[in-house]
Amino acid sequence: MRQTLDFLLSDWLSVTSLLSRARFADHSAETFASVLDACERLARDKFAPINRLLDTEEPHFDGERVHLPAATHTAVSAYIDSGMLAAAQDHDAGGMQLPCVIEMAANAFFSKACVAVGGYALLTAGNANLLQAHGTKTQQLVFAKNQLTGRWLGTMCLSEPQAGSSLSDVATRAEPDGSDFASDPLGPRYRLTGNKMWISAGEHELTENIIHLLLAKIPGPDGKLIPGTKGISLFIVPKWLVDEHGARSEERNDVALAGLNHKLGYRGTVNTLLNFGEGKYPVRGSGGAIGYLVGKPGDGLRCMFHMMNEARIGVGLGAVMLGYAGYEASVEYARQRHQGRSLSPSGKDAAQPQVPIIEHADVKRMLLAQKSYVEGGLALSLYCARLVDEQRTGDPEAAREAQLLLEVLTPIAKSWPSEWCLEANSLAIQVHGGYGYTRDFAVEQHWRDNRLNMIHEGTHGIQALDLLGRKVLMNGGAGLLLLGSRVRATIERAAQVTELADSGRELSEALHKVAEATQAAWSTGVPEEALANATPYMQAFGHVVLAWLWLDVALAASGREDALGWGKRAAQRYFFAYELPKIDAWLGVVRTRESVCRTMQQEWF
Repeated sequence: MRQTLDFLLSDWLSVTSLLSRARFADHSAETFASVLDACERLARDKFAPINRLLDTEEPHFDGERVHLPAATHTAVSAYIDSGMLAAAQDHDAGGMQLPCVIEMAANAFFSKACVAVGGYALLTAGNANLLQAHGTKTQQLVFAKNQLTGRWLGTMCLSEPQAGSSLSDVATRAEPDGSDFASDPLGPRYRLTGNKMWISAGEHELTENIIHLLLAKIPGPDGKLIPGTKGISLFIVPKWLVDEHGARSEERNDVALAGLNHKLGYRGTVNTLLNFGEGKYPVRGSGGAIGYLVGKPGDGLRCMFHMMNEARIGVGLGAVMLGYAGYEASVEYARQRHQGRSLSPSGKDAAQPQVPIIEHADVKRMLLAQKSYVEGGLALSLYCARLVDEQRTGDPEAAREAQLLLEVLTPIAKSWPSEWCLEANSLAIQVHGGYGYTRDFAVEQHWRDNRLNMIHEGTHGIQALDLLGRKVLMNGGAGLLLLGSRVRATIERAAQVTELADSGRELSEALHKVAEATQAAWSTGVPEEALANATPYMQAFGHVVLAWLWLDVALAASGREDALGWGKRAAQRYFFAYELPKIDAWLGVVRTRESVCRTMQQEWF
């Protein structure tokens, strides 16, 4: 993996070009490499050895405390000590001012080694980054800074048992706390009551405090909650109360663990149902948990999307790295496992020795599929991270374009790896045969861990609705047009390379088909008709994006005669021959606005 990572960063994305920008001027190619070296080593030494242990020794609740294996504490502490929680933050905030693309590349090692432990860091960094963007100066100094140093860890509390992903149905209430509620130095102070479900890292003793970012609704003058998402506000709810200087009180906030959720995979990340303000820990003589408003009332969902979008790209990277772990395991197994003989005439002689299964064409097919999924997914994740850097440090026009591209690509960055790197894990099991279906080999855990990624941080269907219902339409389709111009620029470059010219023409046709299907889907102007086939649309759209990235990567590898160069070009060739043709079936139902999924009656099932 490291060789591919270095190639994508240096030869494809040219990350050293960022060194000319003031924010990254203190760095060099050597410091980038040293960060990757340190994280690769830490992931190998502290994370990978405990991956199976955390899968078998799940968190458990004794009625008072959540118990985690000691190895979790050790790994989280090692990550905190590395300084990676604040890797991309300003020097003044204790950060390294690393480019986002280097930070993401470094975190890839942890996701690959033990994605469950990496989840604690992902949530904490996202929580702090949101507060850095939308919190007051005091909220940044108290809550964000203490998370970035690893003194405290953080969560995001969105879902509720009755609402799930339908955030407009959030029912948690937030009432102003006393006549002086607006003058609290930590922010306007509210009392919160309600329940939050599926809260990862919601209860533990890994650090001295847990900072929850929670969505709730402030009642209107009539005492009723405002319907829809416009009534949602965002609050900081610490497990233990703190003062404006960050000193932790001995008074616990009224945040109570109702139970643990026991999952198919990701078992090393504690997952909880939390009750807020139920009275288990009465605080300051009144009912409700204390929370501090972030931003303006009713502005909560807009603020939370800062963390949600960051988390979606992070989830996509986690899916990629689980797929990558399975791919590497199946390549190693296929080289060592001898079974069967060549299909050539001489191979029919049973007296001939068996060959490694990697010599069989069908096994090569499965390995090539995995390679195209996981290396393509890694390219997608790193490209999005590079767009973040452009958005933050590029000139105004480049920053505007980067933001627009990120808007369009975020649903793909989350959904495509979640679907296709999961398929890579399934193929890894298949390569192992019956052994892959046992717990003696890690590939079955990789699949179980990866299956969550199509669900959390916005399900597959929600990402599809976002893509076709919002992102390709916004600003008159400006994002889609910009993406198309980037794809066509790659096609023009490919036309100058003999071995890639045909692929360029195929990609051009595919891009035209997506544009045509987009118009056809919305031709009647009826959302129900257009969005009934949003998921196959997203599958086709994602495959075209990945075909574009693979062609661009192949151009970067053009002329290389080493194994890496040949491997990248073979994976690109595989993707265009076996994967890109799938878009015709997906787009077919989009173009015709096939109605069977929309008109099917529930009693017919």
